Amino acid sequence: MTTPAVELEAVTVRHHRRESPLAQDVTLQVGPGEHVLLVGPSGSGKSTLLRVVSGVVPHTVSAELAGTARVAGTSTEDTSVVELSRHVGVLAQDPGSSVCLPVVEQELALPLENRAVDPAAIDGRVDAALALVGASALRRRRTAELSGGEVQRVALAATLVAEPDVLLLDEPTSMLDPAGVAAVRGALDAVLGAGTAGPAVLLVEHRLDDLAGERGLAGLPARTVALSGEGRVVADGPTDVVLHDAAAELVAAGCWLPLEVELAAVTGCRGGLASPAVTAALRELAATAPAGAPATPGETVLSAQGLAIRRRDERPRRRWTRRAREADARAEAEAALLRDVDLEVRAGEVVAVLGANGAGKSSLLLTLAGLLAPAAGEVVGARPAMVFQDAEHQLVATSVRAEVAAGLDAGAAADGRVEAALVAHRLEHLAVADPHRLSGGELRRLSVAAMLVHDRPCLLVDEPTLGLDRRAVADLVRALRGAAAGGRGSASRGVVVVSHDLRAVAAVADRVVVLGGGGVVADGPLVDVLRDEQVLRRGGLVLPPLVRWLLMEGLDGERVRAVLAALDAPVGAPAVSSVVGA
Repeated sequence: MTTPAVELEAVTVRHHRRESPLAQDVTLQVGPGEHVLLVGPSGSGKSTLLRVVSGVVPHTVSAELAGTARVAGTSTEDTSVVELSRHVGVLAQDPGSSVCLPVVEQELALPLENRAVDPAAIDGRVDAALALVGASALRRRRTAELSGGEVQRVALAATLVAEPDVLLLDEPTSMLDPAGVAAVRGALDAVLGAGTAGPAVLLVEHRLDDLAGERGLAGLPARTVALSGEGRVVADGPTDVVLHDAAAELVAAGCWLPLEVELAAVTGCRGGLASPAVTAALRELAATAPAGAPATPGETVLSAQGLAIRRRDERPRRRWTRRAREADARAEAEAALLRDVDLEVRAGEVVAVLGANGAGKSSLLLTLAGLLAPAAGEVVGARPAMVFQDAEHQLVATSVRAEVAAGLDAGAAADGRVEAALVAHRLEHLAVADPHRLSGGELRRLSVAAMLVHDRPCLLVDEPTLGLDRRAVADLVRALRGAAAGGRGSASRGVVVVSHDLRAVAAVADRVVVLGGGGVVADGPLVDVLRDEQVLRRGGLVLPPLVRWLLMEGLDGERVRAVLAALDAPVGAPAVSSVVGA
């Protein structure tokens, strides 16, 4: 009888400062070479189960593990993480946490050297792994220079290069542009195509349509395990059967599903956008769904003029004569990541900044926030609040409640604003929990809540949908729209969002700024910019099928948002905007 590659028996995981378990009574077997997709709402225990398989729980993360977990017949509780790493490859939800060496090629060579691979073979395997994820050009780049998406590609290559027996992938496309998603899809196709000769794969992913590509459900792992919000297995079987049969329950729980399945759950008709019945239902939604009024931008709250931005690890050279300093400044501007950026952010509007990985989106936000000095030009306006791409970088407190309250004066902290934010962002049950022990989606919700309680005139948000399930993204859209609109004693704000999630962008943004080629490719109303095929090509953007269909129908921005909001209505999320600035 073949020994399972992964075997979980009645696994339950508890943290001492959380009332409910992160996973409950999970029993699961994965055979050698088998590929399994894990789906479930944020906080359902998907990442926790991957940590159990890798041995991080309980060896590194302090948690109580009940039940038994085995990899290739060996108990993970009785085996060190170092020993397990010889068999298990992990791409974590935060890929930057696993990158430790200064140069990309060193990062990929390290796991091979640790396994005593013949030095003569290392060079070729590094090249092959980078090519597999579309990152060959990054081989000699310094890891400190990489964008979030580039780090994700490198981390995936470093996971694949060791040819593990078990491959654990926690949202491998979360920070990637369309080219990066295509490269990861190709890499996974190569892994999945290896059959039983390849590794067993446990995959957690929200962007199922992006990952599946044109093949739809056939592009996903053949087997799916669905988890409830309480961390229990509610379905396990063939992907097509599980996703369709449990679609309504999964949507209600807040899970992202492939578009075809989502539309079937919402409209009751199969066939996706190719079905006349489905498109008729969408047109009815477009005609009847209540749409908000167009945003009326107010005064400018933040502006940039003639901005040039250097790569984040570059430092200006110290020169002592005016002429030499001017020459250095010209050289820096010419070699800058971004040049000649003019940008105005006005109160009452949500601006989305789009572009390919490495285009300078996050660097632009850091410069607007005053955290990265410009190579040229200036930023004018009061210092904004910022939600970082890596939410852990902004943690300052030891409990969720204290994190939300951090920085508020006594009056603001005592007026109920903190408790209202906890309820609005579904964090009240985690109020005393350690922020570092939250799931990725919970941590993202916390980072947004902690910024929205402050009355800053401008809010900068970097990749806010990372790790978020469907319900949380709907909450986020309402929160950011509410922050821009103001109300309940709070003034309207300007909001700038960087995201690769173009469905969320279409649901939240009034205006779009596209970066590419070292500068601004386009800046204008959302529907005008996203309908421009030349701009999409120059910005390396690929519209999700649903967004493209809505734009082709000739809908304006308010009506596009109305349809997307109506599709999310079955989620039943509470209105977050009602407490913004409360």
